[in-house]
Amino acid sequence: MLLLTYKIIIFVRKIRNMDTKLTLRLDENVIERAKNYAHKHKISLSGMIESYLDSVTKQSLEKTGITPLVKSMSGVIELPADYNYKKEYTDFLIEKYK
Repeated sequence: MLLLTYKIIIFVRKIRNMDTKLTLRLDENVIERAKNYAHKHKISLSGMIESYLDSVTKQSLEKTGITPLVKSMSGVIELPADYNYKKEYTDFLIEKYK
């Protein structure tokens, strides 16, 4: 018999002078792992969940399939118009596996 334990948690976040509450029902083990992760990374559990939800919903709105990290790196390197990345990568692999 599989026994799942659940705990209800409530997050309160001050936004533009009003409190917004979100009640979630999650597996107790998931909550404990998330708390440990948040503590180790010195972030709040609310902030971690907000960041995740923000990232997921922005991606679905953009419908580009490009993650926020990749998008932030766009334009960092300027390459010549005739740059052949396939040839460069092939040369890299040949050199690596000599």
